[in-house]
Amino acid sequence: MIRFIAFLFAFAVAAPAFAQGLSNPAALTAQAPAIYKVKFDTSKGPFVLEIHRDWAPNGADRFYNLVKNGFYDNDRFFRVISGFMVQFGINGDPQISAVWQNANISDDPVRVGNQRGYITFATAGPNTRTTQVFINYADNRALDRQGFSPFGHVVSGMNVVDALYSGYGEGAPQGQGPEQDRVQKEGNAYLMRNFPKLDYVKKATITP
Repeated sequence: MIRFIAFLFAFAVAAPAFAQGLSNPAALTAQAPAIYKVKFDTSKGPFVLEIHRDWAPNGADRFYNLVKNGFYDNDRFFRVISGFMVQFGINGDPQISAVWQNANISDDPVRVGNQRGYITFATAGPNTRTTQVFINYADNRALDRQGFSPFGHVVSGMNVVDALYSGYGEGAPQGQGPEQDRVQKEGNAYLMRNFPKLDYVKKATITP
């Protein structure tokens, strides 16, 4: 299932990830702190997100559990559209992607707007958020009316987010970028073979 964001119209290693609990989404339901930070070390450098649980508790909790268990490590920024947003969150290991593809969480009301630097879950419709997220490059408040609920924002390193490779543009079939179904089924092998310039997450860590 392709995760759309409508706007008006090294491989992941399976054994360690599964050992950390990613094979059982139903078990990863810890409540996140009221406010927490996540440092992303990427191929372009580091950036830090500050997550606010009161903005979107379901989203903040899911993100907390994914980061804590290493879901985003080695993931590619597979959809980068200049002036709009950068999307990531399909695991590089197809076995893990398959487990999480339908591990949906309930929607959160939109309490803050989709502004530049704010992070939000992607969705395929009501109550279908799983693991994919995007960071807004611009003021995309039109997304608020469509139910996209931000749960945090970049507090340092927005220049790194801005610099993520965007040369492939929109994903197939609308554009020349990666096809999400193939990312789900083939993982990093597909992306590294066909889209070698994509930037990626080296490590995501919850910080004080």
